[in-house]
Amino acid sequence: MQSGQIMVGDHQGIYVVKLVGDVRLNLCTSFDNFIDKMFSHGEFRGVVFDMHETQGVDSTTLGLMAKIAFRCAERHGGKPLVLCEDRGLLHLLDSMGFEELMDISSDADNDAYHAEPAPLNCNAPDEHTAREMVLEAHRVLMSMNEKNAETFRDLVHALETEQAAQSHKSVANH
Repeated sequence: MQSGQIMVGDHQGIYVVKLVGDVRLNLCTSFDNFIDKMFSHGEFRGVVFDMHETQGVDSTTLGLMAKIAFRCAERHGGKPLVLCEDRGLLHLLDSMGFEELMDISSDADNDAYHAEPAPLNCNAPDEHTAREMVLEAHRVLMSMNEKNAETFRDLVHALETEQAAQSHKSVANH
């Protein structure tokens, strides 16, 4: 699989997030920072996820996509648009309940945006930041529906336990 890349752009307040290749955790802290900047823009009108060149996404990436959908709903009630024709990815999105949060189009010719996405500068996160990101993303996924809550409950519990142990250890070392 092609290693992943996140490309972003905007045109008149419509933000495009193009996921290319296999998009994983190592790209997600920079993506999360972009999300905060995107929602701070006064001209923000919506989000399009272009998944035409996506080969795979991990659950942390899906959690950040869900976070965007929830923030869009809080902001103005609109749903992000997902452009994807890969049956496997469409099935993944459907099985996790994304059709409730987003408008999903499998129209291969749908070019619903005019932005020219450019690569997001992604720095690999340190271990603490990566753990925080995974935890937040999976909490968002759990909040979507009961099936996701059941699927990710053990992982989130393990991460929370690990985080508490790390916090306790760093307090004891000071």
